[in-house]
Amino acid sequence: MKRLNTILRDLREDHDIKQETLAKYLGVSQQTYSNYENGHREIPISVVTALASYYQVSTDYLLCSDSSYLGNLNMNAPYIDNITMHDVVYNMQALDDESRKNLVKYIRFLNQNKD
Repeated sequence: MKRLNTILRDLREDHDIKQETLAKYLGVSQQTYSNYENGHREIPISVVTALASYYQVSTDYLLCSDSSYLGNLNMNAPYIDNITMHDVVYNMQALDDESRKNLVKYIRFLNQNKD
C-alpha cells in the first residue's frame, strides 16, 4: 500500500505541478512541502483536506482507503517522457490478440509486485 507522501508526489507529477506551486497554495514554504513528500514531516489533516480539494480526489483516496483515482486521464497529455496515453493505447491495439493477453498478464504481475 502506498504511503500518503508517495501518493502526493505521484499526484503532483501526474499533474505536472511544481512543489512551489503547491506550497504557495497551502501557504507553506517549498521546503515544508518537500518534507511532506519526502516523509520527513508529518502531514497535517488540514493539508490532506486542502490537497484532496485541489486534486479533486477524496481524502479516503489520499489516506489509502479508496484506490479509485487512476492518474491523469487526459489521453493527449504526456504520460511517460513524451509518450501520451493515446500513444500507449494505439500501440497496444496494434498487437495481436496473444500479445495483448500477455501484456495484460505482465501488467497484473507488475501490480502484484509493486511497493
